[in-house]
Amino acid sequence: LGDGAAAGNYGYTNSGYSVYEEENERLTESLRSKVSAIKSLSIEIGTEVKNQNKMLSEMDNDFDSAGGLLGATMGRLKALSRGSQTKLLCYMMLFALFVFFVTYWIIKLR
Repeated sequence: LGDGAAAGNYGYTNSGYSVYEEENERLTESLRSKVSAIKSLSIEIGTEVKNQNKMLSEMDNDFDSAGGLLGATMGRLKALSRGSQTKLLCYMMLFALFVFFVTYWIIKLR
């Protein structure tokens, strides 16, 4: 204390140690808050990635089931196309006649 420094400073003011110590504390606190923000952000990113992976898994299952259904439908269509063409043509003609008569009947009622 013989340097003429104030009694509460313990000589740190003369050497500049107090200023550096305060700046280090401020920077440390700033770094601590940034690390905390990055930690919370990385936790949120991890949660979002888990949710997205779950959604992708569900979509994959849905596409697999739709692909199976489409495959079964294509199998039935191939079986139908291998059948008798005259039988298919007959069914189409009967359907066309049915639609024609229904349309004629609706127009006649008006």
